[in-house]
Amino acid sequence: MERLSQAPYSSTAPASTPSLHPSRPVITERKSESTVPLTKVESKDPTTDFASLVSKLRNKRGVTPPTSDADGKRKFGSNGLRVDGRIFAMLSPEGRLIVKLPRVRVEALVASGEGVQYDPRHDGRLMKEWLVLKPTSKIEWFELAKEAMEFSSSKPKKSF
Repeated sequence: MERLSQAPYSSTAPASTPSLHPSRPVITERKSESTVPLTKVESKDPTTDFASLVSKLRNKRGVTPPTSDADGKRKFGSNGLRVDGRIFAMLSPEGRLIVKLPRVRVEALVASGEGVQYDPRHDGRLMKEWLVLKPTSKIEWFELAKEAMEFSSSKPKKSF
């Protein structure tokens, strides 16, 4: 059986720009800051990433870390970060970051392919202000969570 000689990886970057990660091309073009998210550091474990996010935000004014359930049952938002009592970020059972953002921002991130609208009931009824970040997204979780925290804390409280 004859083996073809092949480079271990290929890159779309110019020869003078080495790739830091062999399976990813180097992106040399920069888009406008309003549409390009910050780059996410490579992660192995979303649970660890979310725990890091919680530790970074837990001391901010009005922020409450996720609650721990003694009976083991998980309720909606029980693993979520809250600001002034409102959930703004949580981790899905699949290990994806879910954040609450302005509807226009969610639509832009969905259009750019960074995430999808949240469908908590899995019946096609989407929550328009909630984004589930795709695992392939390059968005920095901390920056997106800060944006979600600011958005959620700026909304007036509902009166019942």
